[in-house]
This record gives sequence, structure tokens and C-alpha cells, in this order.
Amino acid sequence: MTTTLVFASQNVNKIKEIQALLPSHILIKSLADIDCLVDIPETGNTLEENAVLKANYVTQHYGLNCFADDSGLEVEALHGEPGVFSARYAGEQKNSEDNMNLLLQNLQNISNRTAYFKTVIALNYNGEQYLFNDVINGEITHEKIGTQGFGYDPIFIPEGYSQTFAEMSLEEKGKISHRALATKQLIDFLKKI
Repeated sequence: MTTTLVFASQNVNKIKEIQALLPSHILIKSLADIDCLVDIPETGNTLEENAVLKANYVTQHYGLNCFADDSGLEVEALHGEPGVFSARYAGEQKNSEDNMNLLLQNLQNISNRTAYFKTVIALNYNGEQYLFNDVINGEITHEKIGTQGFGYDPIFIPEGYSQTFAEMSLEEKGKISHRALATKQLIDFLKKI
């Protein structure tokens, strides 16, 4: 039996990344597929709050089963920055290059490069809400390396690896990323219902 879910995102890269992780009986529709062209406000103070806000928006306005995620990069030496503001760290233009440049600038002359990515997924399914989250630890590089991926991928090396996310293929990153780990929890849950 096919399960159709709306993924409350307009980020084409994220949608592609998650669709690649899902079994074929789970079909994902984007916000554009349901004619939701609104930039759903992310006004929460935590990743959890933002994921819930986005999922609830789709359920309340369209009556559909859906899930939404929010992800953030937290850097130890910067007291958890950029965190919930990861996408707009350098301003409302949400430019990845600007965000990476600001982060690298803020880490100049700081030897502690420890960081982690966290993803929270809120699933609204048949009137119930479920939360899934996971993290991947790593460190921030001193310069951008690699051309794959998106966001902060060129400056993040996951723990136990020597390459940045941006040097890995979609398949490689898809096995270890914070989003992959949280999505695996979502998939394991969906297989049971």
C-alpha cells in the first residue's frame, strides 16, 4: 500500500535528499505539489518548535498528513551558534556562502572547531504528532572544501571521516547525515503503521 505524505519544504535539495532515503511505497509531495507557495514562518526558538510550526501549518490549511524538518548547525566555541538561525545566520537573504563566510570569520583564531548538525522531524499522521531527531558530531574546517551538497556542507567534516559533506556523494552523505538518521527513525515508524 502506498503512503503519501507532504514534506513541508520548498528546499529542492532537501526534498531530493529525503526522497532518495525513502522506500518506494512512500511517496513525497512538496509544498509546490499541493500549491502551497507560502513561505511558512519559522518563528520558534528551537528546531523542534520550527518543525512543529511547519507541519501544523500544512495540516491545518490543507488537511493532509505531512512532515516537516528543521536542521541546524551548532558550534561549541560559539555557544551553539548559528543553531536555530542556521539558514539566516548572515541575514534574511538566507545565502549559504554568506553564512559560511560569517561562521569561518567568527571562528578565526579559535582552535576548538567542534560542532554538530541536528535535525528534528515533526510528523503529523492521522491526527497524531510524532517527533524524531538525531545529530552528527564533527568539526568546522578552516576553509570551504568540496562542491556537493548544500548549506554548511563545504565546511563540516563528520566525526570519523576526513572529507567534508560537500566532498561526499549524495549516497555517502545519505548514510551518515543528521537528516538521514532522523529520517531513518521516521521510516522505521512508518513501516509499523
